[in-house]
Order: sequence, then C-alpha cells, then structure tokens
Amino acid sequence: VQLVESGGGLVQPGGSLRLSCAASGFAFSSVPMGWARQVPGEGLEWVLGIYSDGSTYYAESVKGRFTISRDNAKNTVYLQMNSLKPEDTAVYYCATIDYWGQGTQVTVSS
Repeated sequence: VQLVESGGGLVQPGGSLRLSCAASGFAFSSVPMGWARQVPGEGLEWVLGIYSDGSTYYAESVKGRFTISRDNAKNTVYLQMNSLKPEDTAVYYCATIDYWGQGTQVTVSS
C-alpha cells in the first residue's frame, strides 16, 4: 500500500493550494479516504473525509474553504484549499483505513 501526497508549499494568506494523494496497492474505490493535519507539538486533526459513495465529512475549521474530492479512475484523492489562513499551517496527511502517507508541508505566511 502506498499513499503519496504532493502539492504542498508556501502560500500567502487568502491564497489557494491543491493537494493530491496518489494511492496504490488496495481497492481504492471501495474505501473511505481522508486528510488530516498536524502542527508540531499538537495533536492530529482529522479535517476531511470522503466515503466510497462520495459523501463527505468536513471539520468545522475548514468548512466553506476546503473541498475534498476523489477520482477513482486515477486512484487519487484531492484537497482543494481556498482562503488559506496562517492557522492552516501544518503537515497534511492523506489516509485511509490503517494507512497513512508521508505528509506534505503547507505553510501559510506573508
């Protein structure tokens, strides 16, 4: 099983980023996928999830700003982040049941 995130980086407040997570080694279309984030010294925050039927979960902290989607043909899940705030700065992890990616850093700063 592999989950490989990409798309992180430095962005100014109010800006946008799109993260991608390429999955392999399991039946991608049949399982829920999600994104979590962690600030150094703090706990992990589960921020978005998308189930196999396309239904979604959003944490209150990102509702209206972040969108999760999946492309089952490409075995890829996406995280579109808009209106980014400095408090969104964290390492973002793609995850499914029992498996996590290596994480990608998102830094929101002017």
